[in-house]
Amino acid sequence: MNIMKTQRTVNRGRIFPEIQWTEAQKAQWRTEQEAFYQRCKPIFECVQPELIKTHYGWYMAVEPESKDYFVAQDELTAIKLSRQKHPNAPVFIFRINETGVAGTI
Repeated sequence: MNIMKTQRTVNRGRIFPEIQWTEAQKAQWRTEQEAFYQRCKPIFECVQPELIKTHYGWYMAVEPESKDYFVAQDELTAIKLSRQKHPNAPVFIFRINETGVAGTI
């Protein structure tokens, strides 16, 4: 007796198809992110020359409202330090190097 196996169909698609951003919402989000970056960048540029000598390759979490920054060897620790002082405030992560870029392209 032959038993036929049924082919399982794989449903591919969005996890939450009801959440669809319009182009206007995407553009607004990008604008908000850029504005947040522009508020954090001067704080980083102010302390970068002195920190690059002693903490090259470390990470820096910047909270722009209080102008506080937190330095740690990895980005999760820097974020954790910032959350201890500012629990609900968003932070921007910089890498202490010539460019300040924390991620990979």
